[in-house]
Amino acid sequence: MIVIENVAVATVDAADTVHTGGHVVVGDDGRITAAGPGRAPAVEGRRVDGSGCLVTPGLVNSHHHLYQWATRGLATDETLFGWLTTLYPIWGRLDAEVVGAAAGAGLGWLALSGCTTSMDHHYVFPRDGGDVLEAEIEAARRIGLRFHPTRGSMDRGRRDGGLPPDNIVESTEEALLATEKAVDRWHDPSPDSMLRIAVAPCSPFSVTERLMSEAAGLARRKGVRLHTHLAETDDEEDFCRERFGCTPVEYAERLGWLGDDVWLAHGVHLDDSAIAKLGATGTGVAHCPSSNARLGAGAARVRELLDHRVPVGLGVDGSASQEASHLGEELRQALYTARLRGGPGALSAREALRLGTMGGARCLGRQDDLGSIEVGKLADVVLWRLDGLGHAGIDDPVTALVFGPAAPVELSLVGGRPVVERGELVHADAETLAGEAVRAHRRLLDGAPRS
Repeated sequence: MIVIENVAVATVDAADTVHTGGHVVVGDDGRITAAGPGRAPAVEGRRVDGSGCLVTPGLVNSHHHLYQWATRGLATDETLFGWLTTLYPIWGRLDAEVVGAAAGAGLGWLALSGCTTSMDHHYVFPRDGGDVLEAEIEAARRIGLRFHPTRGSMDRGRRDGGLPPDNIVESTEEALLATEKAVDRWHDPSPDSMLRIAVAPCSPFSVTERLMSEAAGLARRKGVRLHTHLAETDDEEDFCRERFGCTPVEYAERLGWLGDDVWLAHGVHLDDSAIAKLGATGTGVAHCPSSNARLGAGAARVRELLDHRVPVGLGVDGSASQEASHLGEELRQALYTARLRGGPGALSAREALRLGTMGGARCLGRQDDLGSIEVGKLADVVLWRLDGLGHAGIDDPVTALVFGPAAPVELSLVGGRPVVERGELVHADAETLAGEAVRAHRRLLDGAPRS
C-alpha cells in the first residue's frame, strides 16, 4: 500500500478534474483504491508527502524506435528521405547487443521523463543480428516500464522501388512468419499486462501491398493491434500518388488499415477527408511534434483530429530524429505546435496532458486500465516536483507542468512499483546505461565486430 498525500492531483478523468490538495492511494494489487480531494484515508502502508508536487497518470509513449539511440546526432540537416538514406546502411549492422544497449538507454531516459508505458516500432532485422526483439524486451524488464513493442517489417527494397537497401529487407513470407511467432511468444493480453505485441509493417515506401494486407489479417486473427507510419511527409504523399494513385489514407483504407485497432505514426499531411475517415473509423494517431519539426516534415492538425474524435497520443519518435527523447517536454511541444497552426485556443495545457496520458492509452488499446487516475485503474502514476525555482509563481499545477521547464520526477510507479525515486532509476544505474549506449554507438559506427 502506498499513500500519496498533500498533493495536487490531475486525474485526466472525463471531466479533467484537478484537486489542488488531494491524495492517491495504491493498493497491494497495484491498482488505485482511492483518489480525491482532502486528506487521505487512514490506512497502513508507505506514506509519501506530495507537498509542492503534482501527481498525474504516467505518460504513455505511443511511437518510438529505441534502436536509434545508437545513431543519434547524424544527418541533422536532412529531410526524412535523405535522413533514412544516410542511416539505413548503418542500421544494417544492428545486432542484439547494440539494440539492447540502445533500448536500455532509451527506456531509462523515458522513465526519468515521466513515461510509465512505451511502445517501440522495430522493423530492422539483419540476418546475422540475433534476437533484437528479445533484447529490447529484456531492456524494458530491466528498467521496469510497461512495454508494447511492435514486430515491424520491410519487404520493399530498392530493386522493387522502395527506399531501404535490399540487404535489410525480408521476404514477405519471412516477415509474416516472424511476426506471428513474436505474437505467439511474447503477447500477454491480460488487463495488467506488462508486455503486449502489435503488428507493424514500416511504411508505404518500404512495404508491399501484400505484406500490409496480410499483416492486417494476421493481427486481427491474433487479436492484436496494428501500427505503421503514415502521412509523415510531402515525399510520402507524392510516392503514394505516383505508385498507388491515391493519398496515404486512401491507400490504408484500401488495404484494411483503418479501424479502432489501428494507430498511425505522425499523420502530418492529412486533408479534411482523411481526418474525417480516421474519426469515423476510430483510427488513432501518434503525434510526434519534435521529430516532425527536427525533420521539417510539418505540423499535424491536432485540433481538427481531436474535434473529429480521433484518438491522439504523443510519441517522442526515434532518438535519431529527436535526440531529446523527453516525453515530459513533448507536452509543451505539442501545445506550441498546435498554437503555431491555430492560435492560442488550439490546445490547452489540460488537453496537452490528455494527449500524453489517456490519448496514448487509447492508441495502445489500454484506456480501460491506464491513462487516468481513477479507482480501479492500474497505479501507473508520476509525482512531479513543482516547487523549485523553474516553476516558482505558476499557481496552476497543470500549467506549471506543461508550460514550465521539464519537471523533476520525484516518484514514478508502474503497477504500484517504484521505477523512479527522487530523480533516480530504481532498477538500473543511469551512468551504466550511458556507458553501454556510448560503446554500442561507437561499435555500430565503426563497423567493429561483435564482442
